[in-house]
Amino acid sequence: MGFDSIWHWLILLLVVLLIFGTSKLRNAGSDIGAAVRNFKKAVKEDADAEKGAKAGGAERLQADAPAKDAAKPQDHAP
Repeated sequence: MGFDSIWHWLILLLVVLLIFGTSKLRNAGSDIGAAVRNFKKAVKEDADAEKGAKAGGAERLQADAPAKDAAKPQDHAP
C-alpha cells in the first residue's frame, strides 16, 4: 500500500491537524500566499527594469585618455 490510497491521505491530514492545529495551518497558508505574491512582484519588477534598460539603450562608459605628460616619465637632473 502506497500513498495512492485515500485513507493514507486522510490519516496524514488528521495527524497534521492534530500536531499543528487549524490556526497555525491557516496562518501558514496566508504566509505562503503572501510570499508567492511578493515573489511574482519582484520578478515583474526585474523584467520591467530589463525592458527599460534594453529600450533606453545600454549606457556606454568610456575611460579618459591618459594625459601626455603622465605617459612619459620625467627625469629630474640636479
